[in-house]
Parts: sequence; C-alpha cells; structure tokens
Amino acid sequence: MLKYGYALGVAMQKSVILPNYAALESATVTADPFVHMVVPYFIPQEELQRLFANLPDIPAGGSFPPSSLEISPLLAQLLKEMEGITLRNIIARKLNMDLSAAPTMLTIRGKTREKDGRIHTDSVAKRVTVLLYLNPSGEEWQHHKGCLRLLRNAHDIENYVREVQPVDGTLLVFKNGPTAWHGHKRFVGQRYTIQLNYMTQDYIAKIELVRHRLSAISKKVMLSYGIGLS
Repeated sequence: MLKYGYALGVAMQKSVILPNYAALESATVTADPFVHMVVPYFIPQEELQRLFANLPDIPAGGSFPPSSLEISPLLAQLLKEMEGITLRNIIARKLNMDLSAAPTMLTIRGKTREKDGRIHTDSVAKRVTVLLYLNPSGEEWQHHKGCLRLLRNAHDIENYVREVQPVDGTLLVFKNGPTAWHGHKRFVGQRYTIQLNYMTQDYIAKIELVRHRLSAISKKVMLSYGIGLS
C-alpha cells in the first residue's frame, strides 16, 4: 500500500506544473505606459521543456478555445491553474481591482500570421489581459520580430516603453483601457500564447463570451474536417 501511494504521488507530480506564484507576488507593477507587470519564468525553468513537448498542434492562425483543440492532461491542468482562484486573487491584489465576480475567457494561439500584431487596444469587455508565452528563447526573438511592445500611442510601433519576448514561460499582465496600446513587428511562424481575460459583466462581455463559445464549436468542426483557418 505504501509503495502504491508513493507511485501514485510521483505520477501526480509528473502530470502537474505549478506556476511560480511567488514570482508574481513579488513582481513590480509599472504604470508607464499603462498599468502592467512582467514575470519571467512564471513557468519554472525546469518545467519548460516538458510543457513545450505537450503543446497542441495548431496549424492555423487565430485564437482557439481549448475545447477546439486536442489538449494534453499536463496542459489541461495548467489551464485550470490559469483560471483558478490563486492567480485571480494575486492579480486582483497587485492591480488593486475587484475581480471576484469577473467572468474569464481563455484562448490559445500557436501561429502568428502576417496580419497579426497590428497596434491595438483590447476590447472594452476585457478588464485585464493575461498573456503566458510558451516559446523557447532563440535568435529570432532577439531581432524584435514578434516581441510584444507596450506603446505610447496608436501609430508608432517604435515608440514603446517596454518590449516583451514571447518566451520561456514569461507572464505579462496588464489593465485594459483606452490607452493600453500594444502590438509587435511582423512575424510569421510558430508563436504559442495562452491568453486569459477577466471580463466585465455587461452585455458587451456577454456577447463576446457567447461569440467565443460559438467560435469554439465552429473551429472544432472545421479542424475535424481538415479545413484550414486563416
């Protein structure tokens, strides 16, 4: 019985990746150019290769709800953590917000297209955006392509305060608003991102959540028939 319990405990540990919540707790919240914080290695460094190997195949651009993808048990557990109370409470404290009743919306991207990365602010239905980057570090990111920039305005990609490489379990959290401009220089290729949003509770958010669920159904059907998505 003891040996069985030990083996079960080891198996459970192998199927679980716990984010580095302590690093998030100690992260600096910066107000320039808008309220945000960056946490390197929110996924512990020793766990990255295991997680990279368990990412789903996403052959097309765009955002995919997890229900439309083949998700491994390891990634499913991480997604559960992302939508869990621990992350919600820490972000709420750090940003001095009440997120206790905020609905969540979670999507995954695996491929960046030529049209992606244009300067924008997020939908007004999104109160907070959380981006978890799951790409190995490498030379391509050092050339600034595909690295998210937090910008001072809506028209100049070079006028940025901070640039975040989308690598190695880096977590970016920012408070959405009319001046929360962000974007990246053109990049085409594999670029994995988990995006979590804490939503408003008004009709705009409800419409977006419904559209999100319908998108999950349509994308799942299209992928099952081998239909590409641009």
